[in-house]
Amino acid sequence: MTDITSLFKSYLEPKEVYKGGKNPPSSHQKIYKLSSNENPLGASPKAVAAVKKVADDLSLYPDQTDIRLRQTLVSDFNKELTEDQFICGNSGSEIIDMVLRAFINEGDEVIYSNPCFLPYSVFSRWYGAKQVDVPLTSPNYDLDTEGILKAITQKTKIIFLTSPNNPTGTYIPKSVLDDFLDRVPKNIVIVFDEVYRHFATAKDYVTALPYVKVGLPVIAVNSFSKTYGLAGQRIGYCYTTATIANYIRQIHKPFLLPITSLEAGIGALKDTDFITKTVETVLAGRKMLAEEFDKLGITYWPSEANFFIIDPPYPEFEFTDKLMEQGIMVRPVSQFGAPGKVRISIGDTEANIALISALKKIMPA
Repeated sequence: MTDITSLFKSYLEPKEVYKGGKNPPSSHQKIYKLSSNENPLGASPKAVAAVKKVADDLSLYPDQTDIRLRQTLVSDFNKELTEDQFICGNSGSEIIDMVLRAFINEGDEVIYSNPCFLPYSVFSRWYGAKQVDVPLTSPNYDLDTEGILKAITQKTKIIFLTSPNNPTGTYIPKSVLDDFLDRVPKNIVIVFDEVYRHFATAKDYVTALPYVKVGLPVIAVNSFSKTYGLAGQRIGYCYTTATIANYIRQIHKPFLLPITSLEAGIGALKDTDFITKTVETVLAGRKMLAEEFDKLGITYWPSEANFFIIDPPYPEFEFTDKLMEQGIMVRPVSQFGAPGKVRISIGDTEANIALISALKKIMPA
């Protein structure tokens, strides 16, 4: 007699799962959380006001669809896209899950490049995909376009690209992306994660927008967690061609977005002053930390995001423990495919000064 486990899918056997950043410990010590790439200024004031406005309506169902948020996104993108090209969900991670659910059958192949956001591999496993890792090249964490092209087979359905990349902070130059997309078969979906796009300042940085506008099968993943300060509301979106978006929308659940998330997203998109201030704060902090890392002799990689990846002077967990003793939370990123490295989020001025002070105390003599 067989038991219930005979129904279990083999590719869902217990394996490593995605683990988010830790919360600060309960302590009387001042803790600076520089481990989760959260907005250093908090949440958009207009988003907060919008949430408060609907606080008395929590007993009511939210909008059945995401159409109002999509209409606001059309305005945010200066009407370069139409409302039927957007899909909204509960975080950028859910958008990734939705795309995989729409396109992946057991045995299909998914390509990604470590170090990268862990859900690309973890979520792919949920649908029985074969995971193909074409690592970023050493030592600069550049995209190995030739390696990816060689890895493509008849079973390849999705390729994940990220720019700026988490956890490395690196980006894909426009010329590289142009050439790569020109050579990839057009029956493969490119999932382009651009969650950190607002912080990219490189002259040759490019979002997915121009590629979507010419009809390439590109899905651009975005989040409200970083620039807009809404990590706690778990809201994200993607944009793509109308054909792809309308296909994915077939699995978009009714009443998917909570009323608070929906209103917070709409409010945040209209808060241009907060967005500008956030970007200015991050860019100033990025410049200051890079200069201080240079003075301290800390190895780091130039970043186009709101964080740095560094090669710490101690083993990663020893280093993070030493910083924690000084009230600074940072994140080891072995789990992201970068063994021995540590990711440090850019904070506000106070947090950045506290970080540098802590580093000076723990640096080996």
